[in-house]
Amino acid sequence: MTESFFDFKGSSIRFRHRGKGKAVLFLHGFLESLEMWDSIAKNLPKSIDPICIDLPGHGQSDSLAYVHRMEEFAECCDALMTHLGKRKVILFGHSMGGYVALAFADLFPDLVSGICLMNSTAKNDNPQKKKDRLRAKELVKQNHKSFIRLAIPGLFRFKNRIAFRTELNEVKRLALKTPKQGILAAIEGMRLRPNREILLKFPPYPILFIIGKKDPVIPFDSYASQVQLSEKIEALVLEESGHMSHIEEREKCEESIRKFVLKS
Repeated sequence: MTESFFDFKGSSIRFRHRGKGKAVLFLHGFLESLEMWDSIAKNLPKSIDPICIDLPGHGQSDSLAYVHRMEEFAECCDALMTHLGKRKVILFGHSMGGYVALAFADLFPDLVSGICLMNSTAKNDNPQKKKDRLRAKELVKQNHKSFIRLAIPGLFRFKNRIAFRTELNEVKRLALKTPKQGILAAIEGMRLRPNREILLKFPPYPILFIIGKKDPVIPFDSYASQVQLSEKIEALVLEESGHMSHIEEREKCEESIRKFVLKS
């Protein structure tokens, strides 16, 4: 994988990719960075070009503004595809990355050949979740590092916090590199995002949901109505996973991703 940077609206954006092959764009979640995809990207067939990006305000990418709307993240991803000369792309999004994938599909439908939503949803925040986002912003303003240290364990299924202690600490270590402004901008962008379930009704491409049965962030029962919207939607339910399926059930998660990429 080659690492490089490109310019988007005057900001430096980091990405990695392999080179030639079918383009698969991997979109990390809130407080994450492109490193989360290292194992998955490494194990994909050579016919695939895995493209991993640090979304603005995360990892080593600069922030763009005081609010990072999902649409602006999507525009950044489109600029990267143009930069690399890619015309069609399969989108993989974890959590917030799934919101970005759906925003990309909404803005650039002709460029999409498949979407995987991993521990993510097409629904927007309900009123209580919007209030929780505002409270989170206040905590971040007080001490963003304390916020991160408290938030990361809550992404794992409770019993997995011990079983995957090493991995959890690595996620926390990388998350602590996220600047305060990037955190605040992303929280507000997620709070403002619209419902995009309409994109699931008549998709011209396949869609895969990877769902953690024990996800503490997105309730399992919230998926039922979404996965039934189209015959082109598949769902993999990981019985032992919380919100971090790529860690908590890595092998099953990676195998489903490989199969989806090859057939999309």
